[in-house]
Amino acid sequence: MAGLRSLVFLLLQAILTVPFGLLAVFMLPLPRLPRYRFIALWGRMVIFLARWILDIRHHVSGLEHLPTGPAVILSKHQSAWETIAFQQIFPPLSFVLKKSLLHLPFFGWGLALFSPIAIDRAAGREALKQIENQGRARLQQGFWVLVFPEGTRVAPGDVGHYQIGGPWVAVKAGVPVVPVAHNAGRFWPKNAFIKHPGEIRVVIGPPIPTAGRKASEVLAETQSWIEATMRTL
Repeated sequence: MAGLRSLVFLLLQAILTVPFGLLAVFMLPLPRLPRYRFIALWGRMVIFLARWILDIRHHVSGLEHLPTGPAVILSKHQSAWETIAFQQIFPPLSFVLKKSLLHLPFFGWGLALFSPIAIDRAAGREALKQIENQGRARLQQGFWVLVFPEGTRVAPGDVGHYQIGGPWVAVKAGVPVVPVAHNAGRFWPKNAFIKHPGEIRVVIGPPIPTAGRKASEVLAETQSWIEATMRTL
């Protein structure tokens, strides 16, 4: 049954993606935030399908910790689920992604309208500058910035190499960091066709101040909180 449900879900997701990708072209003249809210409807529908077909639900704790103004979210990255669901959980987001993803037909067109922070990861220190400049701009435009500090998806129980980019943007822009832990990989595994029913738990931590601090110090505190919280999920 899990295989059949996963197949139905994949087909319906593909059917949704094509028209949204085409409609995305006509959204270009809109301001960034209205454009974001329209394209985010795709994510809302996908999460609805995940609940209805796959029986994947989610519970969020710690919403009371969200600051009133824009912030940088640093989150664990285990699956594609969080890239979709976070659009519904948090205020409008601009997330860091590989520039090459924007070239994908339909899906990439929709991504481009989210006003992402598109970087060339092979650019070394120049990539850090890209994150800083684009991150500042998005924060000024009213977006929150979402960064997966491990840079790629990691399996449940694993710990990737935490990178400095997210805290660097937060320190330079003078905004707090919001740490997030979740266990989505248990139910929606990385690159796996078959997904499993259950409740994904998302935990939002207290904001971590950045004023007068080094990015490396903020990164260490963020990693400590995320990994400690992951052990409780």
